[in-house]
Parts: sequence; structure tokens; C-alpha cells
Amino acid sequence: MTPGHRISSRATVYYKRILPLVFLVAIVGFPLIAFQAASRTGRPLPWPALLAPLLMGAIVLTLLRRLVFDLADEVTDTGDALRVRFGQDEERIALGEIVNVSYSPFINPPRVTLTLRHPGRFGREVSFMLPLRFLGAFAGRNPTVDELIARVDAARRR
Repeated sequence: MTPGHRISSRATVYYKRILPLVFLVAIVGFPLIAFQAASRTGRPLPWPALLAPLLMGAIVLTLLRRLVFDLADEVTDTGDALRVRFGQDEERIALGEIVNVSYSPFINPPRVTLTLRHPGRFGREVSFMLPLRFLGAFAGRNPTVDELIARVDAARRR
């Protein structure tokens, strides 16, 4: 990895901003369409038309909170550290401060989680999404993660 090189995915903005908006429109739009159809035909609104979107909304919100909203907006490799950005807030994390690098390729979006020796501005764990690869998790080991693990290990031994 070259210093100043972005190692997080540019698709993070899609997952954190656009995808939740699409879900919100669908969850609000479905009952509105059902209500409009019921008012046109004069039939009562079936209760599943209201209950199902509420249940789906709760499930989607829970999944987004656990898998997407905690992802860093941008992670840049600066050589001896990683620059992590959430919105306008930034933090520099020295490679020697990272205790563990874990990679979860089989969830969507695939994520890297850095466990820090001491909690930083964003907490003890910082997660981000790597750029998407063709065939995803089935493409084999991720060279970016492997290199990051090796560099973190070397920084800790110094």
C-alpha cells in the first residue's frame, strides 16, 4: 500500500446514506399505496398492510445499525498510521496502537474491524468496508487485509 492511499470502499456512502433512504421510502410508501388502494375501492385497510412495514422497518433498522452505520466513511493509509474519518471528524491511528485486525468477508458489506489498544475518538473498535472485489469472499484471501495485518504486527514488534 502506498502512503496516502485510500483503503476503504467508496461504496460506503451508498451503504450509509442511499440504501437507508431507499428502505425508508419503501417502508413508508407501501402502506401509503395500500391506504390509497383501500380508499379507492371502499374496502377497509387490511392490518397486515400496516403491520408488515413496521416489522420490516424494525428488522432493517436493527441490521443497518449493527452492520452499516458504524462503518468509517473513509480510511486512508498514511504509512505508519491510518487516518480514519467519520463525517467531519478525523483520527490518526498509529499501526502500533492496533491490537487486532479482523476481516468478515461473508457479511454484506464485507468489513474490517480494527481493535485498538486504547479507546480513541471513535471507541475501542473501528470498522470500515474494503473496496468490493469480483466474486467477493470467494476470491480468496484479501491482499489488503493480509498486508495490513503484517504491517500492524511489524509496528507492534518495534
